Amino acid sequence: MAITRRELIQSVAAAALVSASGVSFAADTIKVGYVSPQTGPLAPFGEADKWVIEQMKGAFKDGVTVGGKKYAVEIVLKDSQSNPKRAGEVANDLILKDKVAMILTAGTPETANPVSDACELNQLPCISSVVPWQPWFFGRKGDPAKGFKWTYHIFWGLEDVITNFTNGWNSVKTNKKVGGLFPNDGDGNAWGDKEIGFPKPLSTQGYSLTDPGRFQNGTQDFSAQIAAFKKDNVEIVTGVVIPPDAKTFLTQARQQGFKPKVITLGKALLFPGAIEALGDLGDGLTTEVWWTPSHPFASSLTKQSAKDLAAAYEASARSSGRSRSVLRMPCSRWPPMHSSAQNPPNRMIW
Repeated sequence: MAITRRELIQSVAAAALVSASGVSFAADTIKVGYVSPQTGPLAPFGEADKWVIEQMKGAFKDGVTVGGKKYAVEIVLKDSQSNPKRAGEVANDLILKDKVAMILTAGTPETANPVSDACELNQLPCISSVVPWQPWFFGRKGDPAKGFKWTYHIFWGLEDVITNFTNGWNSVKTNKKVGGLFPNDGDGNAWGDKEIGFPKPLSTQGYSLTDPGRFQNGTQDFSAQIAAFKKDNVEIVTGVVIPPDAKTFLTQARQQGFKPKVITLGKALLFPGAIEALGDLGDGLTTEVWWTPSHPFASSLTKQSAKDLAAAYEASARSSGRSRSVLRMPCSRWPPMHSSAQNPPNRMIW
């Protein structure tokens, strides 16, 4: 009985997912596509990807066995350039030109969502991460009653972010007035959404939210937001902004005499390079932590502990002259919230 390439992919999908790869049936090689922002304002999310892929090449040097047959593994990395349109284009290139059997993607909805959409349309398995599930699912107009057939997502949700943030805020004496910085993008629209975002749970906990409305990424003037926060006597600022926008906001807030007691930002403060770029503006800021070298986990592929993985990355960074640390630069205001610099420069969740 003759079967199509898509039918064969579907029949071995379970095995392929377990091995974190897919099967290229034109040859004895499994081709896996990987899309992340290597350049542009979201580049910190992809900073360590080339290093991670080199580790995977080592882990897969003897190939993998799928359906009783051994295959070599080839990983093809593509740069979304922090641009949703570009992310969709390179995903289509991987599917139609490179003939990959699976795509992995990560690094905010601006990359993961269009890549996932391309895979769903072309009936190709895709695993995405590093996007709270709400902006990934609802941002793609997902129906909870149906879900998606070809695209899968692994990450926490806004419920976890909000719990983390408010746990920290509750340890600081404030007037519970919060200012929101929610841009007009996948993350911002989800974080500011009245049903799935911050407004409802904040209200339940006695916080009031000042939301001046959506703004475009790359804005050069936050005067309207700062004025609204000052008018409402905001003492806590939160939001999900790209690193350049965080610097612009923090600089202008200082210039305009706005000094909230707490600033907790997602996206912008997750990586050491972004904190370093802020200089003294980065002192005392807070964000959530996804992973640290002290986490008690080990890779299922390489058997490295979290500590060993971080040490290997730091050694590689030093040898290449980058000197990027994943362990230092604490800048937290309270114990439950830790320095963004304690995160590795990428997920390293293989």
